[in-house]
Amino acid sequence: MEDKDFNALAGTAMTRIESALEAVDAEIDFELAAGGVLEIEFEDGSKIIVNRHAVAKEIWVAARAGGFHFRWDGAAWVDTRDGQELMQKLSALASQQAGETVVLR
Repeated sequence: MEDKDFNALAGTAMTRIESALEAVDAEIDFELAAGGVLEIEFEDGSKIIVNRHAVAKEIWVAARAGGFHFRWDGAAWVDTRDGQELMQKLSALASQQAGETVVLR
């Protein structure tokens, strides 16, 4: 994948995550920090960090449950370990850290 293609796809994914977070009713704060790093903070002070890793052409997620790498498969960003789609995995991780169901669409 070319750098420009990765940047476009990853940018779209980050925008989609931000839009999904805006629609959530849970007590979740988020901020797109310098360098395109998305910090999602929960009421208990825990965070999920989502960032692009241009060298690996992946989106990386760091959560209390661990670190996850997502690679574009031609149709979606999927976890390199279990094949779960990015938004599905983020929903599960956010639900775990928020202590309530969080659905990111």
